[in-house]
Amino acid sequence: MPKMLAVPNIDKFAILMREQSKLYKREEEVVVKEVSKEEDDARQAEEKLKQCQAAAKRLDNALLVFRRFISEGIELRSPVTKDEIVSEVARQLNVNIYPDNLHLVSPLSSLGEFEVPLRLPRDIPRPEGKLQWTLKVKIRRP
Repeated sequence: MPKMLAVPNIDKFAILMREQSKLYKREEEVVVKEVSKEEDDARQAEEKLKQCQAAAKRLDNALLVFRRFISEGIELRSPVTKDEIVSEVARQLNVNIYPDNLHLVSPLSSLGEFEVPLRLPRDIPRPEGKLQWTLKVKIRRP
């Protein structure tokens, strides 16, 4: 009992404990900062740009692998389309892109490695030494 860690359940000690807790308890300061709509919009746009940059770097460094059966030579039975690439990017890389972000003139219909150009917002700086962002796609046999 000398350190007042344990005290009997008496009103006198209850009052003493309340007074001591008031002395040693810090008063919490509530600071509310008012943010204007323009500042909030600018901050959200900046966060979105950072997320886009991180996703673009992840896409540029990644290798997306598809396994397909072949019919003759190196021709595929079912070609790889934009929608399949978008769904595989979401599944393998956890990045959501739209089919409009891929510049794929025709579906990929043969085995091999391909670089698919990406159409990303102009705000995102291009990678060093490259003219545009690309996604590497490899198609191989199962």
